[in-house]
Amino acid sequence: MRALITCLVVIGLYGCGSDDGGGGSSVSFVALTYNVAGLPEGISDSHPSRFTKLISPRLNAYDLVVVQESWLEPDPYPSGLFGAHLYHQILAKDADHPYKSVPQPIPLNRDPGRPSALVSDGLNQFSRFPFEPLIRQRWAECDNSAADCLSLKGFSAARTTFAPGIVVDVYNLHLEAGNQPNDDRLRLDDVTDLAEFINDYSAGRAVIVGGDFNLHIEEEPDGTTFSRLLADAALTDSCTALDCPEPERIDKFLFRSGDDVTVAPVTWSNEDEKFRSDEGEQLSDHEPVAVEFELTEIRSGLTAD
Repeated sequence: MRALITCLVVIGLYGCGSDDGGGGSSVSFVALTYNVAGLPEGISDSHPSRFTKLISPRLNAYDLVVVQESWLEPDPYPSGLFGAHLYHQILAKDADHPYKSVPQPIPLNRDPGRPSALVSDGLNQFSRFPFEPLIRQRWAECDNSAADCLSLKGFSAARTTFAPGIVVDVYNLHLEAGNQPNDDRLRLDDVTDLAEFINDYSAGRAVIVGGDFNLHIEEEPDGTTFSRLLADAALTDSCTALDCPEPERIDKFLFRSGDDVTVAPVTWSNEDEKFRSDEGEQLSDHEPVAVEFELTEIRSGLTAD
């Protein structure tokens, strides 16, 4: 674990924290966002049957992990999958985080709101800090240009307690894919819905948003769509805040401070070299991104610099 451990706050529950000298505690931790390409072998753009077991133990270097495209294989195995296996159990097996989300069951064409969906949202969270059960919300619409209607893509929210008095709403998302005009429209709809949810559910609260944004911000209309999300939800891109060398990456962490907690990114890194096989193969079709965050409690009568 790469967290900055300066003291134990509540032994056995919180593993990193400090006192700022003025009565407000703080905690530093490293978060990872990773699209693990967990679609069935032959459909995935990677080789999850070989690589998922290699990804799993490497997640232990991070205190908070949000993953996309990680689906639970049902037990008993249904005939409707026709031998197409899913890999979340393998991904979770060697990850030693004490807190793990319960994956959303796969619908297998039984969801009345989206009967075309074979798999669920694929969003999961591993954490060294306790969090409430995930709230999951799918995007209102989908387009089949990139097979998005075969899933229940959307976002999740998990109220996460990093230390006493330091609670942050952690979001994980997977935006609409595809490069057709309707995909552009749907991504704009998606970020509008997400911003509305954040401003309602997380009003006044500190927020961290990670995930696969499927937005190439150096191009239009993606740049405008991304700017819309930042403005509407009062979010800041951690890459921009740290002047990172790869602002064009579609895998991102955004953040904002709240009334009681400030959020500050400390470091940003592309973790690709740490997620390769012995032969040098990438373990997913995405490169994982890590950000170290520092959270500081704002107590009554105190102000943050």
